[in-house]
Amino acid sequence: MTRILIAEDEVRLASFLEKGLRSSGFTTTVAPDGPQAAIMARDDEFDLLILDLGLPGKDGIEVLRELRSDGQRLPVIILTARDDPADKVAGLEAGADDYLAKPFHFEELLARVRARLRSESPTTDRALRVGDISLDLRTRWVSAGGETIELSAREFELLRTFLEHPDQVLTREQLLSHVWGYDYDPGSNVVDVYVGYLRRKLGFHRFETVRGVGYRFLT
Repeated sequence: MTRILIAEDEVRLASFLEKGLRSSGFTTTVAPDGPQAAIMARDDEFDLLILDLGLPGKDGIEVLRELRSDGQRLPVIILTARDDPADKVAGLEAGADDYLAKPFHFEELLARVRARLRSESPTTDRALRVGDISLDLRTRWVSAGGETIELSAREFELLRTFLEHPDQVLTREQLLSHVWGYDYDPGSNVVDVYVGYLRRKLGFHRFETVRGVGYRFLT
């Protein structure tokens, strides 16, 4: 599932964007200020950044310039109340891929998000392969030890997260945020339940329980 980072400090707007994008099939995470946005956008887990310019702590233009100077090519759509042409030029010259002024129609933002993601995807490998496991990102089928297995949507996202971090210990909180989003109760046992599903489908030996922390996918 495509992951979108929303750098927006206005709580109501951030919630509106999250709900709209999630209902359209995307996974979302919110960074409420500039410093957090700059850190989180460096994580390769995200496919696109929606960036407000008026962020507290660090201006959106500064965040964008830092990312581009570090070689981060994450697609960026600026979404801001600044509609002055000079601000638009500054944003595009800093490395933004698109610019949309507030107020806006969500349908237009969604169309721009999809268009930007399409332009980035033609050369993307459509499968994740770790050891004898291959995960097809289009069909949501997994091949393990020569056997083809169909996964549910949540199982697919959970396995994808493990395959993107092989041999790394992932906490339950990390898995919750990657697969279910931050609005899930951190005390929920949903991660343990779904790891159990994957173990039964793919083999218990592949998922190590790290007591008191989380899980590790073993290659």
